[in-house]
Amino acid sequence: MSRVTVTGGAGFIGANLCRELLDRGHDVVVLDDFSTGHRQNLDGLDVRLVEGSILDAGAVERACGDAQAVVHLAALGSVPRSVADPQRSFEVNATGTQHVLEAARHHGAHLVFAGSSSVYGSNPALPKHEDLAPRPMSPYAASKLAAESLALAYGASYGLPILAFRFFNVFGPLQRAGHAYAAAIPAFVDAALRGQALTVYGDGTQTRDFTAVDTVCGVIADAVGRGVTSADPVNLAIGSRISLLEVIDAIGRELGRPCAVTFGPRRTGDVAHSSADGTRLRALFPDIRTVSFEEGLRATISWMRALAPATAG
Repeated sequence: MSRVTVTGGAGFIGANLCRELLDRGHDVVVLDDFSTGHRQNLDGLDVRLVEGSILDAGAVERACGDAQAVVHLAALGSVPRSVADPQRSFEVNATGTQHVLEAARHHGAHLVFAGSSSVYGSNPALPKHEDLAPRPMSPYAASKLAAESLALAYGASYGLPILAFRFFNVFGPLQRAGHAYAAAIPAFVDAALRGQALTVYGDGTQTRDFTAVDTVCGVIADAVGRGVTSADPVNLAIGSRISLLEVIDAIGRELGRPCAVTFGPRRTGDVAHSSADGTRLRALFPDIRTVSFEEGLRATISWMRALAPATAG
């Protein structure tokens, strides 16, 4: 058994990961300031909680003490939020990451970093492979590229064992709607369960490589268990490509009724198309168990129905 610190452990990916790590016998410490995470996500989980921000170097140091591995998920997500407040996104995502890297270096911990496919930005090539030139289109994407570069530089400069993933549109249970920066799938499902029209920004033909959270957590837990490292970033996605209109159709099929849709203007910083090349991922994780989009969507709808049964319709 090893001790694993999860920054942002009360977030939707973080809490799912904590459960996976506990199931595999690890001792888990969570660092979270609950600015975007939720305390109830940790209900029933035998974790040690350090309440604090990754911008507080002291809190980061306390959380990472005696950790053999650190999974750095804490971030300020959302492209629109970064457009509205670019300085805050950079502070949390880049400066906060530097604090986590320093703590990992101090304790000699293996660090798994959660980067973002948004770094590919306006690069038109598909599928997105890790050797493409990054072309960030938003302050969020730029902040995540800066953080990823820092992580890889710590590996090169200090010999810190690093694995930097690029996540692609992770979704699943515990991902909440009901706020201005909600991701597409929970926002769509929430509206559909309430019998309201789903709002699409743009024409809905934009595509994403939606990745079920169980796939992501399984890969990260395996990386922690085996101490997997890489000198280069690694896409974490299954290589699918689904349009927003296809997502809406799939939600309608699961609910047994079509979904009404309204269209709004395309949002600044939104990437038109995204799909991952998984060659590097599968070389490092040949036994990866992927969860299909349909299976992940069913689990998401089931969780959201249970969360608000009065709106389940």
